[in-house]
Amino acid sequence: MKKRALLVTTVSGFIPQFEMNNVRILQSMGYEVHYASNYRTPSYGDDNHRLDGTGIIRHQIDFVRSPFDPANITVYRQLYSLMRQIHFDLVHCHTPMGAVMARLTAHATHTGPVIYTAHGFHFYKGASPIYWLCYYPMERFLSRYTDQLLCINREDYRCAKKTFHSKYINYIPGVGIDLTRISGHDETFLMKKKADLGLPTDKIIILSSGELIKRKNHETAIRTMAWLQEQKYINTPDRPPVHYVICGHGKLENELKQLVDALGIPELVTFAGYREDMLDIYQIADIFLFPSYQEGLPMSLLEAMACGLPVVCSDIRGCRDLMGNVQSENGNFKVCPGGYMVNHANSIEDYGYALLQLLTVPERLKGIGEKNKYKSREFSIEAVELIMKKIYCRLLTDT
Repeated sequence: MKKRALLVTTVSGFIPQFEMNNVRILQSMGYEVHYASNYRTPSYGDDNHRLDGTGIIRHQIDFVRSPFDPANITVYRQLYSLMRQIHFDLVHCHTPMGAVMARLTAHATHTGPVIYTAHGFHFYKGASPIYWLCYYPMERFLSRYTDQLLCINREDYRCAKKTFHSKYINYIPGVGIDLTRISGHDETFLMKKKADLGLPTDKIIILSSGELIKRKNHETAIRTMAWLQEQKYINTPDRPPVHYVICGHGKLENELKQLVDALGIPELVTFAGYREDMLDIYQIADIFLFPSYQEGLPMSLLEAMACGLPVVCSDIRGCRDLMGNVQSENGNFKVCPGGYMVNHANSIEDYGYALLQLLTVPERLKGIGEKNKYKSREFSIEAVELIMKKIYCRLLTDT
């Protein structure tokens, strides 16, 4: 009998963006891979076309993001029906609500074993008490219906290991980055890429990448650029020439563009939109700025590090895993081998002073970036693949 694995996420762009290596592992083990998701809700750049030719069998489930939405009743019925109609030998779920509904229906239909990769719990150090009251009890309860829980950062792993009830709880270094896709380009290519984006060729490029939503905190980054220019720390005859680029799209796009205009810095900031050539764009940048409020293990930060960019980021879980050991600390930021972690995510001045550590000594940029290249190897797709193969095989043996 053919073995079948069911992947479950809230939005359909998730698997092609982050989990295709697990798909290939399962297929190499003889699994027919099915994917239950909401294909009508665009996310991650409308990536449904990336599923074409993968051999993945798709199932539409009308997922919603809120646990309080009455539409979850319909979602439960759809998943329950799917698991009754098709016998699945393995369920691997991702995203908070995808994982909630998948585990409930798998338990009700006696489907399993069930794996849940937590890409960042909604409860974490510094999170709202409401998040802890809502999501922590829910995840702790559902851990009873989880054969294998995988955490992609150390903070989540420590929390889960201490109080959850899953049969197995493991840390895994993210979803894995394919370092073979990162290749150096010659100067001609890089100059053309800058020209295509309309970027100046004679300025230090500070780059941010991420969906234009509140959680990514682009507003603070934009205000930091305005503050640096207002204080004459950049773009004066005796100060570093700087240009800021934001890659991504989202519901705050118009609001952020209006903020740039209101601050009087339209010539300082470029909105490059959603890009599928980010691995090239990282290579035309000089510094990566990542001011996010909350992350699991940020892939954009990992990609920037793998491309050799020094980093200024917020001091949050996930970023801490990637940035490594803290060498020293002051009231504004922590000094790490590959850059700086800002202590207060809303502090314009803290981000500004951290950036100045790099901008005022540009000859250090390459050396700091090389340390990030080396660090990124710990999160390679090969390292993750070794762990995932062992986990899938262990669950097969158990059943």
